[in-house]
Amino acid sequence: MNYELFDLKGRRALITGSSQGIGLALAKGLSAAGAEIVLNGRNTDKLRAAAASFGNDGHRARTLAFDVTDHEQTRSCIDEFEAQSGPIDILVNNAGIQHRAPLEDFPSEAFERLMTTNVASVFNAGQAVARHMITRGRGKIVNICSVQSALARPGIAPYTASKGAVVNLTKGMATDWGRHGLQCNGLAPGYFDTPLNAALVADPEFSAWLEKRTPAGRWGRVEELVGACVFLSSEASSFVNGTTIYVDGGITACL
Repeated sequence: MNYELFDLKGRRALITGSSQGIGLALAKGLSAAGAEIVLNGRNTDKLRAAAASFGNDGHRARTLAFDVTDHEQTRSCIDEFEAQSGPIDILVNNAGIQHRAPLEDFPSEAFERLMTTNVASVFNAGQAVARHMITRGRGKIVNICSVQSALARPGIAPYTASKGAVVNLTKGMATDWGRHGLQCNGLAPGYFDTPLNAALVADPEFSAWLEKRTPAGRWGRVEELVGACVFLSSEASSFVNGTTIYVDGGITACL
């Protein structure tokens, strides 16, 4: 096997929502594969702390603070970064939130916030970075989807809708931008022990249900998402476009 296909040396990766959880784990995984890392988020203190944690691994990361839900701010920050620091070769759209409530009682403002954070942010950052990638004739975009892109659970219908939209937006990106040399794919985590799932991890009844429901019999570890992300970010996936890879311990494969 030609392992150089997975080598990200000389590539720069921007990961949105990467001050903690899955985003930070993916950033460290791409860094270990050789990529130069740019962390993104709104909280500058959390970003600085996340960047400082790279020193413990012998790698470095820089930060770029902007709000991915703000279209103009996202575009201007990315344009300025490209002009001053050079190309963004890989974009990982990871920023996302969750809100749990019965659908009949779901607050409209929470629904709008979910759609803005989980869907509009993918459009905002994707479009801003793709405009530069198109000019160069190459680029990798990895959109973080979810097991809820394919499945539903009580109390999270709007989240399910938002992540389903990300899968189809990913297909649209591949359809429009594939001819320009871009590969745009989705990475869909199952149930992982992250800050977003802290309430579920702490619930013994839910964890017991999940272990029985998942063929792997456990929660996922964020490090287990890295391999798929490196694949989708590297030359190894040069003819993979518009697809979504589920990393879920087999939960979407069985009843």
